[in-house]
Amino acid sequence: MLNAPYRIMNKSKSLLVLTVALLLTLAVSACGGQRKESKQLPPLKIGAMSSMDYLPYVVAEKMGIYDSLGLEVEIVKFFSANDRDAAFRAAQVDGTVIDYTGAAIQHAAGMPLALITAHDGYFEMMATGDLTTMEDLRGKKVGVSRNTVIDYSTDLMLRAAGIEPTDVEKPEVNKIPLRLEMMLGGELEGSVFPDPFITIAKSKGFASLSSTKALGISVTGTMMRREALDEKAESVKLLLRGYNLGVDYLLSHPRSEWQSILVEDAGIPEGLADRVTLPDYRHAALPSAKDMEETLAWLHEHDLVPADYTGEGLVDGSYLPQ
Repeated sequence: MLNAPYRIMNKSKSLLVLTVALLLTLAVSACGGQRKESKQLPPLKIGAMSSMDYLPYVVAEKMGIYDSLGLEVEIVKFFSANDRDAAFRAAQVDGTVIDYTGAAIQHAAGMPLALITAHDGYFEMMATGDLTTMEDLRGKKVGVSRNTVIDYSTDLMLRAAGIEPTDVEKPEVNKIPLRLEMMLGGELEGSVFPDPFITIAKSKGFASLSSTKALGISVTGTMMRREALDEKAESVKLLLRGYNLGVDYLLSHPRSEWQSILVEDAGIPEGLADRVTLPDYRHAALPSAKDMEETLAWLHEHDLVPADYTGEGLVDGSYLPQ
């Protein structure tokens, strides 16, 4: 028979084991409960057309930066501005990379939206043949997509060179690839392009006569649906934080590590990827007052927004990383 002290000690051990087991069970249950109660951030869908503007977003997505932030971001590619804008209006995307003119036109028409950051992509005036200065464009055919950032940038570049837009012919050619094809065929002498078409045009021997970069202006940004801003505020803030980290990655890593993104996502032909001149990427920031004033002035000049439209509420800096 076991003596009394041993029975007491054995009982104490059993009680201790049961107590530890119970505590572990409660801890695991609590952890499980916390996992169930923790809210996953709503995902975001961001629309974009091929350009250098949205490259930091893609880098942040491809390099796992958004994963590390706990945010799911889907970049939805569009090949037509009309399709992109239709998807935005139909709430098929939460936001999109767009030019200020397009954002203002939709905002003035009553669409609840806001620009949350400016971008650094640029546009260049490309010219054919022996045209070497903006002055050489007088009387020539400069293709445009009417009432868009292409039309706007064309007018600004012409006026900066002392040329009125009426001093050139401006046939309407909406599709960028078609404008480039018409230049190759001699049907147009000039047109404004973004990359990858800038790089392609230069590879064909065309000259760059001016650019939004040379004028020191920004013309594009990210706009979000107001519904997304209200319901997914934390996700939007992380979207821009990831954008900033994408910019940091681009600036601190050799092109060889991410050049495939230029080909696969930005549409740069593989043989030209090493020739692309990157924008001077900056962290997310609001469009400048000057850029917005010039945009609105041009829109009013062309009666594309109501006479009393001031752009109030078009820009919202609440989501910029602090």
